[in-house]
Amino acid sequence: MKAKTMIGGMIAVAAVTAGGLWRAAVKSQTPKKIPITLKPPMPFEDVTFKSGDGNVHGWFIPADASVPQPWPLVIIAHGWGSNRSRVLRYARPIWEAGYALLMYDVRSHGASDPVKAASAYLFRDDLLAAVRYASARTEIDPQAIGVLGHSLGGLGTIMALTEGIPVAAVITDSMPAQFEVIVSSELRRRRLPQFPLAQVIPRIWFWRLGESLKTYRQHDPILLLNERRRMMQLPILMVHSKGDRFIPPSELEYFLSKADPPVEHLWVNSDGHSCSEEDPAFWAAVIPFIQSHVRVQKESASDPVNPQEMECGASERPAFT
Repeated sequence: MKAKTMIGGMIAVAAVTAGGLWRAAVKSQTPKKIPITLKPPMPFEDVTFKSGDGNVHGWFIPADASVPQPWPLVIIAHGWGSNRSRVLRYARPIWEAGYALLMYDVRSHGASDPVKAASAYLFRDDLLAAVRYASARTEIDPQAIGVLGHSLGGLGTIMALTEGIPVAAVITDSMPAQFEVIVSSELRRRRLPQFPLAQVIPRIWFWRLGESLKTYRQHDPILLLNERRRMMQLPILMVHSKGDRFIPPSELEYFLSKADPPVEHLWVNSDGHSCSEEDPAFWAAVIPFIQSHVRVQKESASDPVNPQEMECGASERPAFT
């Protein structure tokens, strides 16, 4: 009887432990929905577009009335556990430089539809959908679209580039580069213990996604991006704050060590994960970078691109410029 009781007790403890790990994994894979608390200070339009089986809600901000059509556009992509209102800090300087803007809530964030299991793939897929939507708008030059992605929005942008997303230039700000850092940062945000969760939870995440951690690691986005960048010119500016304690500066160092050919980068001296733009060096580099690479060409105004050609996976699409 004692042996049976002991075995029963061990099974019960294992079941409770497994249940706790599962709940912790689900919790850490479900971003907290933060309400939209701010609206753009310039005229804007509420928009909705499809991504997968869900609706993505966002803002389309027309360029200033003094800017002739078709307009160049910058898409601003937020990070994990955030929403479009929290990246409005980027909007005005870019708008004042002569650009239209598209900002949106990634699914399971803000006002957009939820999904069962969120991941970096969600940021990739919703950005692909955002580019398709923007390219179909008659006011926008589809060959003059740039992206600014913060944190996981930056990683989603890099992953979208490996899928052949047709954009003119990309800026990332405070982007994680290694999966292990994403895991440890999220556990720290949730105030969950690193051990044993950092070893167990990622496997639950990928099981819920119907994939495997091994497969993800075999498709390293940095190496995939290197292959694509060797085939075409692809302007990228990567920004990271030396005072970022959530996604450490070593993440940009890691990316730079793997990038081939090298990417343009900028270190700023702001104190935190979401305030790079507070350093004047940020805008001194970002605005000229955008103006240099995301601009309407004279020939594109008279020879518009068919929006269907902008679909991801199309056999013909404009080259990166």
